[in-house]
Amino acid sequence: MRISLRGVSVQGRREPALEPMDLDLSTGECVLVAAEPGHGHTALALVATGRLRPFAGTVELVEGHRATRSSRALRAVTAVVDVPGVNEPEEALTVADVVAEGLALARRRSLPPDVSRWLADQDLADERRRRVDQLPGVLRTSLLAELAAADRDVRFVVLTVPDRHGGDPWGWWSVAETLAATGYGVLVQCTRSSARDLGVDLPPARGRTMHDPPLEVLRTRPELPAAPVEVPPDPPSDDDADAETAAATEADVEAGTEEDTQADAEAETEETTR
Repeated sequence: MRISLRGVSVQGRREPALEPMDLDLSTGECVLVAAEPGHGHTALALVATGRLRPFAGTVELVEGHRATRSSRALRAVTAVVDVPGVNEPEEALTVADVVAEGLALARRRSLPPDVSRWLADQDLADERRRRVDQLPGVLRTSLLAELAAADRDVRFVVLTVPDRHGGDPWGWWSVAETLAATGYGVLVQCTRSSARDLGVDLPPARGRTMHDPPLEVLRTRPELPAAPVEVPPDPPSDDDADAETAAATEADVEAGTEEDTQADAEAETEETTR
């Protein structure tokens, strides 16, 4: 499955909210786009997921030989995570509150026992009463990304500027690649400096580059580490079999000798008694 953007742009009130751009995102891929805050991140996230109609260009959802431009079909298989001013969680909410809301949006059971079970599965049981704005940046991104993926219909996830919450960029990039390795298409939006921290050869944001639209700077297709393979023990060789046979024969001989000795001793005792 693939999302294809061609010549997509969004016009703001006074200036373009998103300059014309092309982008492809397939399931199993992790794509990084870089731009400074306020220069197209939100518009791109909403357009790519069918939540905002582009001013120009096309957005298609492609599956096999079929393609559709239906915004409804696109929304059904996509999730946007932590978009500023759109669906970022309220700062005063606890982690448990955010999980309950996320499970409900994913059409999953969201009663207190369900929330506790989900948190335990994510090793976050100790964080349930903590305010979401107090979570470390990478942990926050991981939490919200996993909630987005809890919807069984979702095949694409957009992480919008996770670096604004701080933390090592390799942390949230690892979250994104783990999702991609399990079959999701993941679009990650970040600043140019964070892309540089991830090893991308990209000039720093200065002068005119401060206003550049989102630019694809990295694309990977990660795989989960292979499960360890259990190697069966080598079959016994002929020498091993001969050794085992000899050992068994020797044991039988020793056992027979002990029985004969014991029988002789008993016979001698009986004769003495007489």
